[in-house]
Amino acid sequence: MTEILNFLDKGGPALWIIFIISIVLLSIIFYKLGHLIKLGVWQSKRTTLILDYWKSNEIEHLRKVFLNTNGVRETLAQKTILSIINEALAEDSAREECEAHARNSLRQANQGLRSIELIAHIAPLLGLLGTVLGMIEAFQRLQESGNQADPSILAGGIWEALLTTAAGMAVAIVATVSLSFFENIIDELRNDLEDLATQIFTRKPGGFNV
Repeated sequence: MTEILNFLDKGGPALWIIFIISIVLLSIIFYKLGHLIKLGVWQSKRTTLILDYWKSNEIEHLRKVFLNTNGVRETLAQKTILSIINEALAEDSAREECEAHARNSLRQANQGLRSIELIAHIAPLLGLLGTVLGMIEAFQRLQESGNQADPSILAGGIWEALLTTAAGMAVAIVATVSLSFFENIIDELRNDLEDLATQIFTRKPGGFNV
């Protein structure tokens, strides 16, 4: 712990700020993973079963499946199909309700991504700022030493200043990779919801035994 504190002290205030930002970033990443798991983003096994029952007009089987619905895909299918069956909504109204639910689900899935994006942008800038401030301090110390200037003073100041740039880039890399990971998951979810809605509405049901 002492070594970590000494390392942070060498980088100055900018390195401390980057360290705090890195803790915030990790917290957001773990929160986001838990949030997506809670939304059921990776739960899609029973969606095919729901569509098969829907296309074959097996409404009673659908109702049984809907008793244990999990995941954002299954929930969208449940709300849309039941609105058509129970409320006998016109196709346009049912589509609007389906789209509203899909937008809400995607909005929830996107929560926290802006914070990760912000960290990816500001972390390297903070690192660069810390390096510039450190270089200024190193040259000031070199100037103050006068005719007895020791190159090691400048070299030591430079490598300490560069610590913030390295730390800022490291945090930015983690933020960028995690942002890309989450965006890919949400893009896949968006495509799945669009495909799911298309399959529900392209099916032309006959009469329902309700």
